[in-house]
Amino acid sequence: MNLYQQTIAKSVSISGVGLHSGKKVNLTINPAPSNHGIKFKRTDLPDSPYINAHFNMIVDTSLATVIGFNGFIISTIEHIMAAFSGLSIDNALVELDAHEVPVMDGSANPFTFIIQEAGIVKLDAPRYYFVIKEPIIHTDNDKSVTMYPSNNFKISYTIDFDHPLIKKQYYSLEVSEKTFTSEIAMARTFGFLNEYELMKKFGLAMGGSLDNAIVVDDQDIINSEGLRHPDEFVRHKLLDCIGDFALLGLPILGHVVLEKSGHSFNHSFIQKFFSKKGSWVTRTLQDLKSVPAFQSKSLAI
Repeated sequence: MNLYQQTIAKSVSISGVGLHSGKKVNLTINPAPSNHGIKFKRTDLPDSPYINAHFNMIVDTSLATVIGFNGFIISTIEHIMAAFSGLSIDNALVELDAHEVPVMDGSANPFTFIIQEAGIVKLDAPRYYFVIKEPIIHTDNDKSVTMYPSNNFKISYTIDFDHPLIKKQYYSLEVSEKTFTSEIAMARTFGFLNEYELMKKFGLAMGGSLDNAIVVDDQDIINSEGLRHPDEFVRHKLLDCIGDFALLGLPILGHVVLEKSGHSFNHSFIQKFFSKKGSWVTRTLQDLKSVPAFQSKSLAI
């Protein structure tokens, strides 16, 4: 964890296709000053408008996390947002010349790589955290998201699919730059062959292929190279969660426990989070050093 905000040392670029649009897009991540936050800029539109990567800008979560403002959108932001959060990047300006972030290989690894290649620099402003004081619980039938107090950022995720290959999977991780890079960043998005074929008919997933997603039929994985991790499915859901919760606007000191959640349910939890303002406070790590409950090795700088 960091006392101070961070950005990248230099601009870096990457190109690919949008998962749903199938259109080529060029994307550049630029350094940004303290308290800038993460912003996306559409260079293909008149006056190059920009938008804050924040939960109150979300306009759709049906197939991906989409933010929008004044009639324009930025789609499928969850993987790059996960990379920013996992690497503790607080400030950056992302420029792209289309409406959808490129899917690359279906994971956060390409974004993680170029951010690390650019280098990470410490800024002079303190980094604030959402510090969870008491549990926040959000449930709907068999779906649930609960956030518990903790002196670090931890996620525990359970998925359960009626498929012989996936079934029930659980993964728990204390998120840091090291664990995100080694355990989560490479986990790819996944989908089912029958759903993929149906989406194609309706003009969706036009950029989807075996190069950027794990595709599963009734019994097995179609991808010839197989899985990167035996439990890659739940790891990717955890990756998506990191990206979705990055839209809170500040990093979290709390333990997030999820059961069968997804983009839409994550977003509904975030809405509940902000309705429970008595359950959390915003603090810097310097503030927390004077609080006995947080005087632990996890706060070592």
